[in-house]
Amino acid sequence: MNIFVINSGSSSIKYQLIRMPEKIVICSGIVESIGLANSKIIHKTFINGKEEIITESPEIFDHAKGLEEVTRLLTHPTFGVINDPSEITVVGHRIVHGGENLAVTTFITPEVKDEIKRIFPLAPLHNPAHYLGIEVAEKIFTQAKQVAVFDTAFFHTLPPKAFRYAIPSEFYFTHKVRVYGFHGTSHKYVSERAIQYLGKETSKIITIHLGNGCSMAAIENGNSVDTSMGLGPLDGLIMGTRSGNIDPSVIFHLVSQLGYDIEQVVTLLNKKSGMLGLTGFSDMRTIKKELEKGSEEAKLAYEMYAYRIRKYIGSYTAVLNGLDAIVFTGGVGENDSLTRKLVTANLEYLGIKIDTEKNELRNGGIHEINTADSNVKILIIPTNEELEIANQCYQLLT
Repeated sequence: MNIFVINSGSSSIKYQLIRMPEKIVICSGIVESIGLANSKIIHKTFINGKEEIITESPEIFDHAKGLEEVTRLLTHPTFGVINDPSEITVVGHRIVHGGENLAVTTFITPEVKDEIKRIFPLAPLHNPAHYLGIEVAEKIFTQAKQVAVFDTAFFHTLPPKAFRYAIPSEFYFTHKVRVYGFHGTSHKYVSERAIQYLGKETSKIITIHLGNGCSMAAIENGNSVDTSMGLGPLDGLIMGTRSGNIDPSVIFHLVSQLGYDIEQVVTLLNKKSGMLGLTGFSDMRTIKKELEKGSEEAKLAYEMYAYRIRKYIGSYTAVLNGLDAIVFTGGVGENDSLTRKLVTANLEYLGIKIDTEKNELRNGGIHEINTADSNVKILIIPTNEELEIANQCYQLLT
């Protein structure tokens, strides 16, 4: 069957068409800058082992137009990969937040859509865009099953001692204020691959997803037991533009002493902080270049970034009462050898020893970068959230 995976952002649509159960990517792409003057589509097809890239810049004023353009490319008479939208069996939607009630992959019904809409306040930057993607896809792919896959679902195995906050209980029972966790699709995918690689019946793994957004998870025997993000995707690690965990007193000070209103605080901590706030840049590739030029700001930012991750490794090793492997994934985790080197430095006490030469090699697929005498495997596993979504959609239908 053909499964079309959609990840709708506020001004973008990422997509992949995957043939299941063979797990063959037929095409992929991204629609960028929706509603802006510089909108663009980058569309890749994979036919008979040959990749072809089509780049177009049509006027894309909304998500409906974006998906219409994608459908045109999918069915193009020259390089199309399907003849008609009816050839798509399932449309799988990545939904960042499922709240407490949407805890498993599910067919999208009016009730599911209402619940996604009801919890907009829990993920105001993400869920409204996902909801819009569903609305548009239902109109274009009328014969396909629409399926929702939730980033938060993987973390519903967290015990109450990990997901509750130490505030009055009514905030949990009445308002569902708790740790939800994010990047769950990625953490699930790479942890399952790590378990297969280790070949053990029991396993204790820490997964480290580092991209523009960053998060970690402690995973025991395939089940998540703790994670760094919380009610929303702001908490935890230092990220591209997000602060990560911060003393709430800083927020009180910003409001009461410096005259910030709540929207300004939200913007500051989500869009102007993290590596951007420390260096003026959010992309680690640019920051690394600044570091190589001798920038003290870039040096400190890298140290802070790695230091925060190392603290979580220590705490999660304690939570798991041992450790078999740590997994680096995401754009930074997979490609930035300096981050991996700084994160794993001086962790010999925990049995973590990095091989600096292996760390510099660029290998495809899963590979380890630890020394031969390291008690803990250090693994690089490329994530594939779209394939994980397709897997879950396929399992739901079969």
